[in-house]
Amino acid sequence: MKKNGRFMVGLVGVATVVTYLIWTGVSETMVYYMTPSELLSKVEVDASFHEVGVKVGAQAIPGTYSRVEGELLHVFTVRDLVDESKTFVVEYRDALPDTFTDGIEVVIEGHLRADGVFEATTLLTKCGSRYEASPEDLAGSAG
Repeated sequence: MKKNGRFMVGLVGVATVVTYLIWTGVSETMVYYMTPSELLSKVEVDASFHEVGVKVGAQAIPGTYSRVEGELLHVFTVRDLVDESKTFVVEYRDALPDTFTDGIEVVIEGHLRADGVFEATTLLTKCGSRYEASPEDLAGSAG
């Protein structure tokens, strides 16, 4: 009976440590995915949300892109896909994806600073049309 008691205590100890490591790992890497409207509303209600890392799906507004001379700093404005009145400026300090163009849908990860500028650490472009078959290709393969 004494051996089983030690085994159970050890097993519970190991399970506790594994549970703790999983919980802290998930908590530290968890990122909210939002629209610009949701992010701006959340920041309005809770100012401490400026410190929280988020992913935002939006559209780059045509004609707003610029690159700061002498720096690897890209600046552009994004808008919500549904409510186009919700916009904010994005600063990204890395090489842009090859598929980045005016008007493209993007997913940016970072945080919205107190000055209203989104400081992006990751930028992904959504470019479905580049990889989808055109209607003509689909019609030709159906026959």
